[in-house]
Amino acid sequence: METIIEILARELGRDRKHVENVAALLDEGNTIPFIARYRKELHGSMDDTTLRALEERLQYLRNLEKRREEIKSAIENQGKLTDELAAAIDAAATLAEVEDLYRPYKQKRRTRATMAREKGLEPLAALLYAQEPDCPDPLEAAAGYVDPEKGVETAEDALQGANDIIAEDISDDAAIRKSLRAYMLKNGVVESAAAREEDSVYRLYYDFRQNAGRIQGHQVLALNRGEREEFLKVSIVTDREAALVLLRKAVMRPGSNSKAASFVRAAAEDAYDRLLYPSLEREVRNYLTDEASEGAIHNFALNLRPLLMQPPVKGHVTMGLDPGYRMGCKVAVVDATGKVLDTTVVYPTQGERRKAESISVLSKLIRRHGVTHIAIGNGTASRETEQMAAEMLQELGGGVSYMIVNEAGASVYSASKLAAEEFPEYDVNLRSAVSIARRLQDPLAELVKIDPKAIGVGQYQHDMPQKRLDEALGNVVEDCVNAVGVDVNTASPSLLQRVAGLNAATAKNVVKYREENGAFTSRKQILKVPKLGPKAYEQCAGFLRVPESRTALDNTAVHPESYPAAKKLLELTGHSLAEVSAGKLGNLDGEMKAMGLEKLAEACGVGVPTLTDVAKELQKPGRDPRDELPPPILRTDIMEIKDLQPGMVLTGTVRNVIDFGVFVDIGVHQDGLVHISQISKSRFLRHPSEAVAVGDVVKVVVLEVDAKKKRISLSMKQAV
Repeated sequence: METIIEILARELGRDRKHVENVAALLDEGNTIPFIARYRKELHGSMDDTTLRALEERLQYLRNLEKRREEIKSAIENQGKLTDELAAAIDAAATLAEVEDLYRPYKQKRRTRATMAREKGLEPLAALLYAQEPDCPDPLEAAAGYVDPEKGVETAEDALQGANDIIAEDISDDAAIRKSLRAYMLKNGVVESAAAREEDSVYRLYYDFRQNAGRIQGHQVLALNRGEREEFLKVSIVTDREAALVLLRKAVMRPGSNSKAASFVRAAAEDAYDRLLYPSLEREVRNYLTDEASEGAIHNFALNLRPLLMQPPVKGHVTMGLDPGYRMGCKVAVVDATGKVLDTTVVYPTQGERRKAESISVLSKLIRRHGVTHIAIGNGTASRETEQMAAEMLQELGGGVSYMIVNEAGASVYSASKLAAEEFPEYDVNLRSAVSIARRLQDPLAELVKIDPKAIGVGQYQHDMPQKRLDEALGNVVEDCVNAVGVDVNTASPSLLQRVAGLNAATAKNVVKYREENGAFTSRKQILKVPKLGPKAYEQCAGFLRVPESRTALDNTAVHPESYPAAKKLLELTGHSLAEVSAGKLGNLDGEMKAMGLEKLAEACGVGVPTLTDVAKELQKPGRDPRDELPPPILRTDIMEIKDLQPGMVLTGTVRNVIDFGVFVDIGVHQDGLVHISQISKSRFLRHPSEAVAVGDVVKVVVLEVDAKKKRISLSMKQAV
């Protein structure tokens, strides 16, 4: 029998020793970002996604192993554990299979079968179920079990009890359940109909049929929600006769002419109609829901990563505009580091006179503070605010550009305890304007303050298991934060707590230490933070940057444990730390190859993957991987949906990727839909994420425009 490590190695296609090392590293309390970045030699340079898949599967297999032992122990205590059953439990590959095997031995509530057993009818049921050739007529056999004192008044009563026992035994048979479950998943049809005569968003599903094996995840989640809101009736329909053929093959004795055969046949039908079909329908629907939820969670995580990794617009004084009608447009100006310089409220939607006043006020702020970029939230009154901004930029005569920023979650953040602690002197609405400005400057640093579910790049996020969703999205945030690195002297507690090895408490302690003792001047100083011990330091140190340090290595992703290797590499190649600080090691890769990577790695006391990573950091100290991505689209003019015409070629930004297509922001306040069939000309796509990601800048052709319904149909493949 395969061990857990062997199973993982086979499933992931990885070296057994590497998998074993990862399991050991996880058991020692190491974080995934730390393992992925700083233990490459031990795991063969797996990326964080593979490592998380390994961790999740490892946990599942360990839980499976634990459950196997619990079930064997429970059956053993009943005195019913045979070698054959123990072997079957050990061989079961999933928790569902293990539970199927345990089902006949699980303590049940009182059923018709348990009551029949209490009446002493189990021997009769066993006799008939065996279908031996010499089995007497069922009615004659049942006559011997009539016992009014036990509640068996007639032979028919005895037969009914035997039927109930046989039906339950059939229903509890693990092999039968597995076979019928697979049949329903492959051949069952998911059907839905209207539960009431009323139009709704679920009208597409008022007369819906789809094979259970081909139904899409978003359809499953929509059906579940419609059923929960009592707009739909949902069921899984199967070919009863075909299912019964499978069942009879399993329970009928081949070639039996026994008089008991027809009785067992009837009991099998009763088992299917009364017990198996209703139970398996629930199981199949739960399975489809679990699969759909996992798919939606995966898709959400897939969208969240590029959203968090959007290129920052660094080094610019930025104005954030949070549009509104009655309460006006909230304004915040922040400097290049995100510090608030000025705030105000203007009213550009309340007539031409007030719009002119707004332009005048904002123009003065722009000139006074040297604003070069404007971030406009995409919520209520966004179109009017953009129109005003475009007019203002024309009057200013250049030098300033704007971008529509997705403000999903900004209101949640601005009303939170966290925002109140960060901006106690500002009104809730002004905090939102600050957040919008900072989202343009550094999306990651700002978005980590918001519950990932509120960011708006998923489907049906409120319908799936919240613990699982939070865990998956939290992992993405953690991976992104650690991939970028964090300035320990400017990072907020929200950002710091996402660093490997830190949590909410230690993150607050870092900030408190910084406030009381001034900026950190070295990585070693981080060890002085209260309750941040050696293990936490080992995990977090490489991800924390200290620009103020005298040591250039403290502002790189080189881990302190690799400082001796970095210094040795510089010595062997004839360079110095001063050259690292000055960014003068552009040709280090070439020099290393000429000297031999393996030879150099051995001389430096590290593996080749670690040496390669060290060299990359020495060549670009303080680098931000997001800077290598295409910059966001900044605009100076405005376009409306009425300006769109079929055939127009536009540049847009992908805002959301879902099962059936991609939503693209083309600058008209209504995202256009690129259906999956219009994404790629060169290949078939199973999912849009195979071709595009959130944040991608793409060229699209306008196919259709329905201004009244605010629907825009776009094509990417026709723009190529």
